[in-house]
Amino acid sequence: MTREEQQRYMISILERIVNIPSPSGYTKEVMDFLTQEAWAMGYPVEHNNKGGIIIKVAGKSGEVLGLGAHGDTLGAMVRSVTKNGCLKIFPVGGYMMSTIEGEYCKIHCRRNGRTYTGTVLTTKPSVHVYDDCRTQERVAENMEIRIDEIVESDKEVEALGIGAGDYISFDPRFEYTPSGFIKSRHLDDKASVAVLMTFLKYLHETGKQPEKTLKIIFTNYEEIGHGASFIPSDIQEFLAVDMGALGDDLTGNETKVSICAMDSSGPYDYDMTNRLIQIAEELGLGYAVDIFPHYGSDVSAALRGGNNIRGALIGQGVHASHGMERTHIQGMMNTLALIKGYTGLEDDHD
Repeated sequence: MTREEQQRYMISILERIVNIPSPSGYTKEVMDFLTQEAWAMGYPVEHNNKGGIIIKVAGKSGEVLGLGAHGDTLGAMVRSVTKNGCLKIFPVGGYMMSTIEGEYCKIHCRRNGRTYTGTVLTTKPSVHVYDDCRTQERVAENMEIRIDEIVESDKEVEALGIGAGDYISFDPRFEYTPSGFIKSRHLDDKASVAVLMTFLKYLHETGKQPEKTLKIIFTNYEEIGHGASFIPSDIQEFLAVDMGALGDDLTGNETKVSICAMDSSGPYDYDMTNRLIQIAEELGLGYAVDIFPHYGSDVSAALRGGNNIRGALIGQGVHASHGMERTHIQGMMNTLALIKGYTGLEDDHD
């Protein structure tokens, strides 16, 4: 499988999965898609009780390395229906309200299974009407969804089957530019899901075998903190593949793979992190070592859950995380190359 083929598959599957709505807790469709992809390659898939999936790849030894990425994203939930037929929202995950202002969205009804479209706006959305619309604080209380249906009251909205507790997903607006940038919502962490699926495809197409048995885990509650709180007990090392934060005094960028030495949960495993740095150096990868003080990962959740593991964190740099995100195909390929190296495929240069 050539480098060009890997890139084509990576971009193709990324575009597919970012367009599958999957805010934390509403992830069955994306997990079913990933399950079918893994089955098509001949890999066994297990499902945990929370709806996450575990894909097993036999290695040369019985030691087990966990590789994880999360398929859940940011989103919202209907809090209430207003008297004039709009929706008040409550966020799922942590983001600035200003990043969703003006965004198109979908409302997923629990009661009848229907999906409606809408737009996220402030409660004072027009400069022609409201004197203080520019200075209105962008907080959840001042945001609402305008539904694309002819409704003017709460009763008319409720008649559609929309009510409190319905999920809201934001349209990703995926774009792959000629210069190699990927612009989209939900690159945190669907870009890494695409990297790991490309790794699976690579192993399948080439017949290569990793040094250790792999358990690739796609979680579905990472954005709210407990994605990998439980992982299989035979995993000894767990490498989270998430995203590299960019900005301020950080040294990463969108073309590099970031290696996180510490985040808000504390330092990652010293030896694993050193090994990742060593491999990146040996392979001549574009990489950065950084600290992310406002960040947590599935390894953080796994350690808090009491799992007896060593853990580390890597991922392509993602600009404007939890907003309108952007990364680069080069950063994703550097992340893939580091995973290959860490799993014992250091001699691969395809």
